[in-house]
Amino acid sequence: MPAAVKRLAKLSLPHLLLLAAGGVTTLAFAPYTLWWLPLLSVALLVLLLQRATSARQAALLGFSYGVGWFGVGISWVHVSIAQFGGLPLAGSLGLMALLVGYLALFPALAGWLSAKLRSPAFTPLLFAACWTFSEWLRSVLLTGFPWLSMGYSQTEHGLSDFAPLIGETGISFLLVFAAAALVQLFRPQHALSRYGYLVIAGLLFAIAPQLSALKGWQYSDETLDVVLVQGNIKQDLRWAPEQEWPTMLKYMDLTRPHFQTDLVIWPEAAIPQLEPLAEGYLENLNRAALYADTAVISGILDYNFKTQQAWNNLIVLGKRQPNSTDGDYFYGHGNRYSKHHLLPIGEFVPFESWLRQLAPIFDLPMSSFSRGAYVQPNLVANGYHLLPAICFEIAFPAQISANMTADTQLLLTVSNDAWFGDSIGPQQHLQIAQMRALEFGRPLLRATNNGVTATVDANGSISARAPQFTEAVLQDTMRLTRGQTPYARFGDWPLALLCGLSLAGCWLKRRFARD
Repeated sequence: MPAAVKRLAKLSLPHLLLLAAGGVTTLAFAPYTLWWLPLLSVALLVLLLQRATSARQAALLGFSYGVGWFGVGISWVHVSIAQFGGLPLAGSLGLMALLVGYLALFPALAGWLSAKLRSPAFTPLLFAACWTFSEWLRSVLLTGFPWLSMGYSQTEHGLSDFAPLIGETGISFLLVFAAAALVQLFRPQHALSRYGYLVIAGLLFAIAPQLSALKGWQYSDETLDVVLVQGNIKQDLRWAPEQEWPTMLKYMDLTRPHFQTDLVIWPEAAIPQLEPLAEGYLENLNRAALYADTAVISGILDYNFKTQQAWNNLIVLGKRQPNSTDGDYFYGHGNRYSKHHLLPIGEFVPFESWLRQLAPIFDLPMSSFSRGAYVQPNLVANGYHLLPAICFEIAFPAQISANMTADTQLLLTVSNDAWFGDSIGPQQHLQIAQMRALEFGRPLLRATNNGVTATVDANGSISARAPQFTEAVLQDTMRLTRGQTPYARFGDWPLALLCGLSLAGCWLKRRFARD
C-alpha cells in the first residue's frame, strides 16, 4: 500500500470511528433507550479529542461525531421533506445535509473550545462545561433545535432521578462528565486525578435512585378523569376543503360516547376550519360540553381577515369552572393559548419574500403564523389549570418554566406527528414530553393526530398510550400533585454559574501559564 494511502487511512480512521459512534448514539433514545450508550460514544469522542494536535483538528473530530449523531438521529425529518416538501430526491437530501451539517457545528464548537482551554487535570469538568455551553447555543440560535440532547437518554433510567433537581440540561452535563471521567483512566497522571473523577461519576449513578426524597412534590388526594381523542387524519387530507366537515364530525362522533369525564383533549389543529368560519360548530361543541359537565380543549387555527394574521391556537370550550352555568367559549375569548415557538419552514419562513419562490417546501400550507406571547395565562378548563405547549414547544424547558404558576396542575402538549410517518421521530417527541413531567413534577397529557397519544405521570412514566395510526379514544385517571421541584424554582442558573466558573477558571489558568 502506498505511503500516501496509509497516511490518508490513518487520518480518516478517527473521523470514521466518530461518525459510527455518533450514529450509534441514536439507540440511546426512544424507542430503543439503551441509556448507557452515550457513556461509551462520548468517551470515544473525548479520547480522540485529547489526542488532537490543534483546536482545528478537535473541531473536525467534534463535527464528525455530530454528523453521525444527527445524520442518524434526526433522519426522520427527511420523511416530511421528501413526502410533503415537493422537492426532488437530490434536493431533499441536500436540504437534509445542510440541517445535519448545521447541527454538527455545535459538537464541533465543544471540541474546539475544549482544545483551546485544554487542562488535562480538569478534562471531565472542562469538557462538560464546553458541551453544555455549545448545547445551550443549539437551543437558542435560529429559534433553537435542542432535539436529541443527551439528557433525554436518561428519561427512564440512569440519571433520571436528577431531573427534578437539575433538569435535562443538568443531566446532560453529568452524563458527559461521567463519559470524560472514563477517559481519565487512559491518561498517565497522578492516581488521585485518574481515579478520582471515576469515583465521582460512579457515585452520581449510585445516589441517583436515592434522590426521590428531594424531588419537591407529592401526590395530592385529587384525581382527574381525562379523555384524549386521536382522529388519525392523513396528512395529505388535513387541509383539503372537502375534508373539513368529515374531520370535524369524526372528532365529535369519537368524543360523544365519552363526554361524561372531567376533561376532553383534542390534538393540534384538530378542527381544520379557521376559527372565524367555524363558529356554528364551536357553539354546538361548547353547549355539548356544558351539558355534559365537562370542558374540551382543542387545537384550531385563528385568522384575522383584516390584518391577515394567523395563529396556531388552543381553545377551551364548555365549563371554565365546575359551577359554571354557561359555556366558556365565544370567538376571541381569552381562555386560549397561541403558539409562541414557531417551527422554521413549517410555521414561518425566514426571508420568505424570496425563499417562497425557490421550492414548494417553502410554501407549505399554514406556514406563515404570528407568534404568541412568551408568557401566557394557563388554560382553565372545568376548574383545572393546564400549562400548554404546542408540538415543538415541549422541547424548551425554559418556556415551560416561565409559564409555570402556583396554580398549574397539569402540563398539556398537543401535536400532529403525521408529518413524520412511521419513523422514530414521534417516539423521541414523547420522550421529550416525559422529561418535562419529570422536571416539573406535574402529570402531562399528550394528544396527537395519529400518535403517540399518551398520558404521563408526574414521575415521567407513561400511564396510558393509544396505538399509533388508528382512530382511538384514550381514557385515563391522573393523580394530581402539589409542591414545586428545585428545577422549577431555580431552572438552569446554578448549572450556568458552574459552567461559567469552570470555563473562566481554565481560561485564566492557561493565560497565566503562558505568562
